[in-house]
Amino acid sequence: MNLEEQLLNKINSRTKPPGSLGKLEKIAYKIGVIQHSLTPVLCNPTILVFASDHGITDAGVSSFPRSVTHQMVLNFVAGGAGINVFSRQNNISLKVIDAGVDFDFHGHADIGEAKIARGTKNMLYEPAMSPDECLLAIERGRESVRKEVIKGCNVIGFGEMGIGNSSSAALLLHKFAGIPLSECVGRGAGLTDSGFEHKFDVLKSVSVKYDPVNPVEILATFGGFEIAMICGAILESKRNNMVIVADGFISTSAFIAAHAMQPDILDNTIFSHLSDESGHKAMLEYLNGEPLLRLDLRLGEGTGVALAYPLIKSALLFLNEMASFESAEVSGSEIC
Repeated sequence: MNLEEQLLNKINSRTKPPGSLGKLEKIAYKIGVIQHSLTPVLCNPTILVFASDHGITDAGVSSFPRSVTHQMVLNFVAGGAGINVFSRQNNISLKVIDAGVDFDFHGHADIGEAKIARGTKNMLYEPAMSPDECLLAIERGRESVRKEVIKGCNVIGFGEMGIGNSSSAALLLHKFAGIPLSECVGRGAGLTDSGFEHKFDVLKSVSVKYDPVNPVEILATFGGFEIAMICGAILESKRNNMVIVADGFISTSAFIAAHAMQPDILDNTIFSHLSDESGHKAMLEYLNGEPLLRLDLRLGEGTGVALAYPLIKSALLFLNEMASFESAEVSGSEIC
């Protein structure tokens, strides 16, 4: 009997009807396969939040000014954001990383320094990043994960902050998945009807302006420094065989880019939730991802990861601690 068969046998031998714990059984099986273990464990859970500004905000695609990016980064390190609340609740380590914020944090000790530039270029006129900048961002994302691996982390999630980054995510979905732009663009942080129409018109102009041919070129043309760093972080997490937990619309756009570079990243990925942002459902369908939660979230920051983590823990607790029919001297045929 191989490991996969042993895992299924163990899951089905717990004192419950087969399949009665639903998605938790799938998660337990997946993590067992990832760790090649019948008793998988989660160690030092961590969420990395990458922040960056976007040049496309100059075209009026967001309902908030770009200054909100650095203000929210300061809120993260002060402990006042949604991701702080949920990370504290669930004992998840939180690291905030400056990927390209248009602000000088003056060497703030609680902010990881990985800045490529003070925001991307305005892709209405030129690519958001050069290929070299994109590759550097990918590498810095990898470096951020390596630091956590040294600390013994084996389960990791990624959040983001960046005014205007829903525009990048929509374009990445459109270009990587070939989905019509009208199905990719949403209201972001809450655009009015007229604001949404303007955003769509701007992104349509951007979309037809460029024709990149490979994953790095697509990511460089339409992405953001934070998205590229998450992409690199995903690739490095897979290289270290970690359990990877995806967040919402923006974060998942980085998974689409990473998947184009290395499809087997999905073997290690758990999708925490289905976002309320237009386009996220299409992303998950493209990646064949099954969301754990459906809470109509659209905050980002990694909040979906933090909220889903207790359920991921529960999946391993039932696998490792729930009695078997044999040990409990319960007749499996009578229960099932």
